Amino acid sequence: MPTFDIVSELDSHEVTNALDQANKEVSTRFDFKGSNACFEQQDDNIVMKAESTFQLQQMLPILYAKMGKRGIDISSLESGKIQDTGKTAQQTITLKQGVGSDLAKKIVKLIKDKKLKVQAAINGDKVRVTGKKRDDLQEVIQMLRTEELEQPLQFNNFRD
Repeated sequence: MPTFDIVSELDSHEVTNALDQANKEVSTRFDFKGSNACFEQQDDNIVMKAESTFQLQQMLPILYAKMGKRGIDISSLESGKIQDTGKTAQQTITLKQGVGSDLAKKIVKLIKDKKLKVQAAINGDKVRVTGKKRDDLQEVIQMLRTEELEQPLQFNNFRD
């Protein structure tokens, strides 16, 4: 039976490349001369460090632009609060990966509401969709692409 998986993943190599490009732009921009503004990657987080809150607000569009150019959907980034400690300010940006249980339930409900002849099952941090016809699975993919969900989705492991 044809199947495919619905996942939400980020290419960590592309994230690293985007951060390197963003750091390079910050180091060469005139308004950041002499400051220690930088982007650092820590596990599934990006930490922006600068001397002031204003500089952090200037760095965020740079990061979004570089991520967009590298093919990373900006909706997979979640900005945290700015922490100002007097001498420095920093902000943590979380990289959202994996289909969480709430989103997985929402996806399964959307598929069932369309009354297509497919079955959707939550399988860890992904959703597996099974059907008798390949066309039904492609309908599910098209339907999910048109939906407004809080995370970008990828469809992989398509098997006939």
